[in-house]
Amino acid sequence: MLWFRRILALIRKEFQILLNDPRSRELIVLPVILQTCLFPLAATLEVKNNTLAILNEDNGNASYELVQRFSASSAFTHMLHLREEQEIARTLDSQQAIAVIRFPEDFSRKVAAGETASLQILLDGRRSNSSQIAASYLQTIAMGYFNERAVARGVPPTSELIVWNRYNPNLNYTWFILPTLVAVILTIGSLVTTALSVAREREMGTFDQLLVSPLTPEMIMIGKAVPSMLIGLGQATAILLGAIFLYGVPFNGSFLLLYGSALFYFLSLVGFGMMISSVCSTQQQAFLGAFAFVMPSTLLSGFAAPIENMPMWLQYATWLNPIRHYIVIVKSIILKDVPIGFVLQHSLPLLIISVVTLSVAVIMFRRQ
Repeated sequence: MLWFRRILALIRKEFQILLNDPRSRELIVLPVILQTCLFPLAATLEVKNNTLAILNEDNGNASYELVQRFSASSAFTHMLHLREEQEIARTLDSQQAIAVIRFPEDFSRKVAAGETASLQILLDGRRSNSSQIAASYLQTIAMGYFNERAVARGVPPTSELIVWNRYNPNLNYTWFILPTLVAVILTIGSLVTTALSVAREREMGTFDQLLVSPLTPEMIMIGKAVPSMLIGLGQATAILLGAIFLYGVPFNGSFLLLYGSALFYFLSLVGFGMMISSVCSTQQQAFLGAFAFVMPSTLLSGFAAPIENMPMWLQYATWLNPIRHYIVIVKSIILKDVPIGFVLQHSLPLLIISVVTLSVAVIMFRRQ
């Protein structure tokens, strides 16, 4: 058990370095707190508290009632009334409104006569995602009004669509963002901590002492990896508690499966972190290398855009990305209560990535 005591001594040393240094403590604690508090509020695709511009050339009862319904929506809390057609371009160009609704002169007359009445929605293509979501809200409100009018006249509605969102019935965006945030924040924290470990030894001049110690390269890697994994588990617990008790995200799955899969995820991150650390001479280089990995990995994880929307060759490339697999696991465990077979199926790529990256890191570490 001599090898175990040697590794344990290195683990204790790593914890002392991380926790005794004020900057290291800030790097471990502050990003988790700030991102857990700010991400669900800032990183959202919901459309709320926007300005809607109205050009009402009709001024009839139907257009007035529909404007009132638009203004009652939480998506549009400010209404900008235009007087003439020339103001439309100026309003959209200056981004004073997310969309412009234009009622034609005969809108109310056609609605009262039971004829097909049309209205125009003008959007700003520079804000494509937000404007398309806003257009969807406007169409839903308008179709609800037209269907009510049809029922009042004794005519069946032209169409009715009933939508039920499984696992997130109210489409609460925090239910989506916070489980995903567990994977993203852990990636930043664990990868940076691991990448800085060996670079810090080189910068402080203590790396040569490690090489002449009784520790083998494998033991050094284990001693560097375990503190990062334990810190990552602590960060995951903090984010999870914030999601459940602060934002009310329901936890439907198993904590055992969540933490078990997190170990595979941390192993894959440690492998990448050790690869980065083994080729960097300073902490600044390691820090930049970690973020050079985090940014494309986050973009290719399905966090910002569905993987299915990417080119086929890029979809295959995402299989090398550990964040892609863990996002699926953590969201499925928290919101869906998936069985162990599902978790093992999606943890297998993480295990393969871990074996490959850790093996490459050992080879690079020996050469250094």
